[in-house]
Amino acid sequence: MAAVSLPLAALLPLLCGVLGFPLGQETGPTAACGYRSCHATKPNLLNVHLVPHTHDDVGWLKTVDQYYYGDRNDIQHAGVQYILDSVVDQLLKNPDRRFIYVETAFFYRWWKRQSADVRRTVRRLVDEGRLEFVNGGWCMSDEATTHYSAVIDQMTMGLRFLNDTFGPCGRPRVAWHIDPFGHAREHASMFAQMGYDGFFFGRLDYQDRSRRRIAREQELLWRASDSLTPPMADLFTGILPNGYNPPEGFCWDQSCDDPPIRDDPDLEDYNVDDVVKRFLAIANTQAKVYKTNHIIMTMGSDFQYENANLWYKNLDKLIRYVNGRQANGSRVHALYSTPSCYLQELHRANLTWALKTDDFFPYADDAHDLWTGYFTSRPALKRYERISNGNLQTCNQLEVLGGPISRNGPFGKGDSQTMKKAMAVAQHHDAVSGTEKQHVADDYARRLAGGWLRCQVLVSNSLAALSGSTAERIYCDKLNVSVCPLTESSSKFSVNVYNPLARPVSWPVRLPVNGTSYKVSDAEGRSVDCQVVPLSAATRAVRRNRGFAVNELVFQARAPPLGFTTYSVSLLRDGPPAASTRRRTPTAIQNKFLRVTFDPDTGLLSGLSNLETKQTIKLTQNFYWYNASDGNNSKSDQPSGAYIFRPNSSTPFVISRTAKTETVQTSVLQEVRQWFSPWVSQVVRLHGDSRALELEWTVGPLPIDDDLGKEVITRLDSSIQTAEYFYTDSNGREILQRKKDFRPTWILRQSEPVAGNYYPINSRAFIKDEVDQLTVVTDRSQGGSSIQNGSLEIMLHRRLLYDDVRGVAEPLNETSALFPEGLVVRGRLLLSLDRPPTAADAHRPLAQQAVLQPTLTFTDGEPRPNTRLEFSGLQAALPPAVHLLTLTQWDEDSVLLRLEHQFQSRESKENSRPVTVNLQKLFSTLEILGASELNLSANQWKDEMKRFHWTPQTDEKPLLKRSGDPSSWEVTLRPMEIRTFLLRVDLR
Repeated sequence: MAAVSLPLAALLPLLCGVLGFPLGQETGPTAACGYRSCHATKPNLLNVHLVPHTHDDVGWLKTVDQYYYGDRNDIQHAGVQYILDSVVDQLLKNPDRRFIYVETAFFYRWWKRQSADVRRTVRRLVDEGRLEFVNGGWCMSDEATTHYSAVIDQMTMGLRFLNDTFGPCGRPRVAWHIDPFGHAREHASMFAQMGYDGFFFGRLDYQDRSRRRIAREQELLWRASDSLTPPMADLFTGILPNGYNPPEGFCWDQSCDDPPIRDDPDLEDYNVDDVVKRFLAIANTQAKVYKTNHIIMTMGSDFQYENANLWYKNLDKLIRYVNGRQANGSRVHALYSTPSCYLQELHRANLTWALKTDDFFPYADDAHDLWTGYFTSRPALKRYERISNGNLQTCNQLEVLGGPISRNGPFGKGDSQTMKKAMAVAQHHDAVSGTEKQHVADDYARRLAGGWLRCQVLVSNSLAALSGSTAERIYCDKLNVSVCPLTESSSKFSVNVYNPLARPVSWPVRLPVNGTSYKVSDAEGRSVDCQVVPLSAATRAVRRNRGFAVNELVFQARAPPLGFTTYSVSLLRDGPPAASTRRRTPTAIQNKFLRVTFDPDTGLLSGLSNLETKQTIKLTQNFYWYNASDGNNSKSDQPSGAYIFRPNSSTPFVISRTAKTETVQTSVLQEVRQWFSPWVSQVVRLHGDSRALELEWTVGPLPIDDDLGKEVITRLDSSIQTAEYFYTDSNGREILQRKKDFRPTWILRQSEPVAGNYYPINSRAFIKDEVDQLTVVTDRSQGGSSIQNGSLEIMLHRRLLYDDVRGVAEPLNETSALFPEGLVVRGRLLLSLDRPPTAADAHRPLAQQAVLQPTLTFTDGEPRPNTRLEFSGLQAALPPAVHLLTLTQWDEDSVLLRLEHQFQSRESKENSRPVTVNLQKLFSTLEILGASELNLSANQWKDEMKRFHWTPQTDEKPLLKRSGDPSSWEVTLRPMEIRTFLLRVDLR
């Protein structure tokens, strides 16, 4: 344990009770779970580990509720509650049997409805290792379109439930991502830091798999960080032989058609000899492409084991008859097993393993079948998920800072758990990925909206406690389309700006109003420079009569770290008129940091200059669309769909070579409003004190009267000499280098020159040469690439007319009641131009600010007397390299804190150094009584986290042990390190 102020003996019981299991006790006195529960293997034989399992999507073709209850079986026959009922019953009939379960969201629901007797039975099965949890997150998250902070949250939620319910025997030893469509390096890094001994998945590029089979490198050591000292982010990784399905001919579920084992010799259809012969052939063939005398077979698939008797009755027979052949010289031994038992045998083999340092994107299952479309699919849902993540962090923080009154205060009972569960479900690999049916996507959005409504009560209670004012707070969640009834109608109102970042921020506030002149005052009563600008035609069109403002009030808000500030707004009856628009393209707009030039003939962007560093690049930007393949193609019949991106040409269609423009230029902001077509417009916006250029795009409804599916991109073409390299982030954290038509681990045969070069962009991407770096920060996960030297393209929206035959069985053709003619999507890109050695100092904080935007609340009229107008939850801002990742209530007198070093090693001259933070001097309203360090997922004490050691196929020298913290309260963060602490607190 680290950083303890109370006597150790006094502190431990307090913290132990919070986590729900005793410290230092690996298992109960009679428990034989985990590695101790594994069946014996035979060292001189080929051991076949049969793993009974089910893969239960937390929403896909049906909603979470429909899957759990077995509703809407006309869509897909699946009922998770019956699976768990049936498996528990069958495990009791034979102590040799094993089963693994993955999705805690479903198990939690099932557990809540069980009797005390059933719970006792299940606990015994878990304690004996007969029922084992793997992965253990609330869901099996997507890896391409998720942000690391939301992944950590959902893993913590699922693992905490297992910990609290089953103790150490409920703790998974293995990460299990058998269905996600490609695998991110940051996920492997997180899993390693969560204490997993290994990681198994089912999908990888067909060319990569072919090479690995030949080289027997389907099991490897994944070094998942360039910054964290090995083996901190090293993770043993295994690729399953059949995706996650059983071998062909050996599926014995009610959903399968394979014949059962007929072992009565008096019957005409006796087939034991045939079954054993086929099984031995499959096992020996599989063994040739793996390194040890142990192989794994997944015996199950999607929503199987609803009638577990079918599976287990045949598996019992299979094991008995296969092993019976050993007396006649067979060298194959079959056994019930789990992924962790299989992993233990690989570890015991004491071999060296191939080392991998890149990721597993993009994923293709055939030459023309690139799963890169879902990087962008359902862009509105992807944005809503990202906004909801920020809302949840605000909710969590204010629950802590406001104290108990935040959960039960003047505005009623507040609740953060509903939002936590909704966000956790949204991380599923058929949720934020955009690969679900439309009614399921609607259900995810509904859950997020419901969670935020519950959080709003909590936030209002907390702000009331911190400010001393119980005035009603209004939330305007449609400000992106300039809708807020209060600001549109009131002549006096207040704006509370809560900043969830641990550093002060300057944020542009933009409010719909109907007046032409306003006075804005800050918390000290000082006048703030503001401007009223006319509402754009694009915004009037997209809001669809939901508001009636004709203008927007714009000013720059400055909010303290982890705190709020309040601005008072008053309508001026005799003030100056609103700014006007001009129907001509300016040659340039600029502030003290940036200069942006335009081509007066086309109205398009033509250049960008950083006035501080004296850099200038040529830069053009436009919108294009790829014609989505309908499958009628001589090369392949694969169409574009929710998963697959397959344009029928490498050259996109330009939407317009010119843009109609109007310009607004004031002291607060400058805008060039561009109109490209009836379904594409953009605002190029430069705020007065911003170091980033904002591109606010509005795309849709995508026209389909020409019977062509469309995949819309924006492309930036620059004078930067990229030599076919570009860079993308991994789940919002470390940066990975990409190169066109290249994979680091095999010689690529490129068959899709556009889709085969697309990668996920979670928060930022950039291109650079030795002099210039152009960074683009996104507001959601999107797909992107650099197809031409000096260019960077990002896919914004997709509307497709054909299903891509990956199971969804409906085209990605989004409409809604508000947009029956097709979905309209609005988003924002931030561009920065910097020198490559210092660019990270600009783009990392910018990306964090895009993820955790300030939360605005409004009150009608002037602030009440004695209202506290400004507050910070920190004694001082954290250093630039340190990000406060998590602050959330854990128990009545304890909170969970995560501090993150947000820079990679050697990325910044100033900010890539270790940073020390004093926990006791961190918060302004919390007295820290005790602290103890946990692993990343908060389900193990950090100093008790023991992982398997694996040896890579390199000549590495022994690594030095990490040095300790300087004192009991001071903690040091090194580049890319996240440290998690359980704090016992007392509100001051």
